[in-house]
Amino acid sequence: MKTIQLILDEIQGVMRNVDEHSLEEVAALLASGKRIFVIGEGRSGFMAKSFAMRLMHLGANTFVVGETTTPSIEAEDMLVAVSGSGKTKSVVWTAEKASSVGCEVVAITTDSNSELASHASFAVVVPATTKYRNSETEQSIQPLGTLFDQSVHIILDAVCYLYSKVSSLEHDEVFRRHSNLE
Repeated sequence: MKTIQLILDEIQGVMRNVDEHSLEEVAALLASGKRIFVIGEGRSGFMAKSFAMRLMHLGANTFVVGETTTPSIEAEDMLVAVSGSGKTKSVVWTAEKASSVGCEVVAITTDSNSELASHASFAVVVPATTKYRNSETEQSIQPLGTLFDQSVHIILDAVCYLYSKVSSLEHDEVFRRHSNLE
């Protein structure tokens, strides 16, 4: 139990420093968007994909960038781009492209001054360790960007909760959208 508590303490330390108002703003932005696209690479990509699935359950029209059934992005669409470092080339390029066609871009990153954040109309800063940790300022008992991944998952779950409140969704309505092919 000691290890679990250490991990939970790390996550709580990050969550205490996340601007909750920014999550409310993201939920409101997503609720106003025509379609929502998400992108991330590696483990950040898994967090983005799980977010897209939860948004789909909430009735949002969501797509994962790079999937074979993803349409082209258009003005008034939204892009949620996840990159701990804010410098993952494919994520940055996608944010730049989405912005150039008139989309709102939400960056989920640790660095508000990153290249990704510079292409975003809105950034949620997640003050967690990434794989590029600076050993003098960033500490985590967990390897690589695990703390970032865990924190992003919780933050995006909070956005989904807020989105469901903005959209006045009830459990039964959401449950009807859950897969029935299992």
